[in-house]
Parts: sequence; C-alpha cells; structure tokens
Amino acid sequence: MEIIFENEDCLVVNKPAGLKVYGERLENSLLRRLIKISPELINVGIPPRYGLVHRIDKETSGVLLIAKNNKTLEFLQNQFRKRKVVKTYIGLIQGKIKPPRGLISSYLTRSPQDFRKQKAVLIKEKGTERMAQTIYRTIKSWNRYSLLEISPKTGRMHQIRVHLAWKKHPLAGDPLYRFKDSVDPKNLKRMFLHSQSVSIMMPDQKIKTFQSSLPEELKEVLDYLDKN
Repeated sequence: MEIIFENEDCLVVNKPAGLKVYGERLENSLLRRLIKISPELINVGIPPRYGLVHRIDKETSGVLLIAKNNKTLEFLQNQFRKRKVVKTYIGLIQGKIKPPRGLISSYLTRSPQDFRKQKAVLIKEKGTERMAQTIYRTIKSWNRYSLLEISPKTGRMHQIRVHLAWKKHPLAGDPLYRFKDSVDPKNLKRMFLHSQSVSIMMPDQKIKTFQSSLPEELKEVLDYLDKN
C-alpha cells in the first residue's frame, strides 16, 4: 500500500482495488492493516472506522485520507460535510454518454429489489431519499467505451456507479451495476474507477491536493483500446 503523504496529523494512502476500507470483522481491511503498522490509530474516531475521513468502494482504487488524531478527523470531515472538498475520479464507461460533459442530478435511495444497491429517483416519495450530484467530462471515446473525468459534488454511497448506470452507461467491470449485456474490454479484471485526486484544506489552513496515477492494470486496458 503506497503512502502518498504523511505528517503528524494525516495519512494519505493509495488504496488498491479489491481491498475493503473497513468492517467489524474484516481483519484484512485497509484500516486493520494500517493499525498493525501504526497502533496509535486505534485511539482515533469510533470503531470500525477509526480515523477514516471518507471512504471509497472496495472495487475502487486511489486516494484515501486517514486522520491521526481526533482534532484533525473532525476538521477534515467538516470539509466534506460543507462540500468544500474537490474529488476527481477517472472511469471507463460502456458506450458514449450524451452530452459529452454535464451534471447528473437525482435523489438516491436503497433499491427495493437488491439491498446491496442504491437507486436513482427524480422525486422524493418516502422522505429517505438523499440528493446526489455528479459532474462528468468525456476525455476520450472509442467505439464501445468512453473515458470520463468525474467529480461528485456530494458523497453518497455508490453515487458515481449509480448515476452512470442510471444514464445507461455503467462503469466497465462494475460487478453490481453492470447490465446483463455489458461486454468489458479485454484484460479488464476489476471495476474501472480510480480516485485520482482529492483537494482539501488541511489544519494549517492551506489547501492541499493529493494525487494518484492510474494503476498499471488500467493503463494496459486503455492501451489495448487504442491499438484495437
């Protein structure tokens, strides 16, 4: 696990895909691994999240922030609550989305058909739906796929995945929201979604941007699309 940045207040890691961030019974979760390296993290926050500032899905790779003390945890989470954090993801979708750049806005609620999934709806009906907004921009397109830069303005569970599937362009390799007739690019063995950067104000009142390059296994998929 690559350490992108570390000081007395914060730890920023490059999470690999396939590793769950936390869980009550997950001894092999990212946080449990970090606690074995830095046992003092067990005193931060509330188990099982401890000093976790935000989360990304198990299938997603990239930038993740962990606070090393309670004061920093509250400060950084407050930035997320106030929507002052700029997050950028890179994702490969099925097809070509129209328009090539735009804002996806809807409410999200638990899917009645599958408790693991979220569902996008336009109107509040039960009162438990939560507003979600996702900005996207097409970087490049091929015959059957498009590479997007994605910036969620809100931080709902599975937000990017749900919004793109709702627009009929699910992420390539998504095990949960893919369509039955989805065909992934050759050699893609994971969901193509990567947390590329997070810009946030730190306790010293300076805005810092943490970045992570696209993993090699995803670069290889793009190289294949370019050549074929």
